[in-house]
Amino acid sequence: MLKIGSYNIQKSIGVDARRKPDRIMKVIQELECDVIALQEADKRFGPKESTLDRLHILEKTDYRPVPFATTDRSLGWHGNAILVRDTIGILDHRRINLPTLEPRGAVAVDLNINGEKIRVAAMHLSLVGHFRKKQISSLMHQLHEDLDYLPTVLIGDLNEWRDTARSIKLFEQRYEVTTPGRSFPSPMPVGSLDRIITSPEFTVQQAGVHRSKTARVASDHLPVWATLSLEPSGHLSTR
Repeated sequence: MLKIGSYNIQKSIGVDARRKPDRIMKVIQELECDVIALQEADKRFGPKESTLDRLHILEKTDYRPVPFATTDRSLGWHGNAILVRDTIGILDHRRINLPTLEPRGAVAVDLNINGEKIRVAAMHLSLVGHFRKKQISSLMHQLHEDLDYLPTVLIGDLNEWRDTARSIKLFEQRYEVTTPGRSFPSPMPVGSLDRIITSPEFTVQQAGVHRSKTARVASDHLPVWATLSLEPSGHLSTR
């Protein structure tokens, strides 16, 4: 069983307009995920410093960040970061360029979890519907045309309010889209912007939104999570 999560941390600025990374780390530890994707982990301008301390993560938790950053000040790439448990092997990782009017991107990592190889891709998509569709099409092409196939989980802030949107339909050609619940804005959620998307080898056993007292103030998004089971070796598709 694999527990995976996604959390837009809004550069560690809470709904009280205070930047408090310790609150974000508390929420991450409350989630108890094996793999968690973060959006807006780094500041957007200047040296794009991470709002979370890399050494603190390594020394005080049993997570480590996948090395997507291009500088020692950042945690991710275009704000996208992935933390994995120390017991999980990192086999390969890559940054994925996405078409957009503003700096956006996705990241992907190949993992070894108890002898099973899987891929996790994390994204933070555009606010503009036209570009969301272009980004999803580009991501799907890059994952399925440029790389060897692995069972795959896609996670992140899609900035899409409707499960029936055309952008969501683009994922459904290959994946099952799970909307864990309303996650934005965190004090009184009305939008289900954060989703977990799985290839056919995975079964979503449970999914939900983490609504702890700290999570309701630490960021403008609540984190989402899902527990997944995976068919044993021999499942790899040739699609």
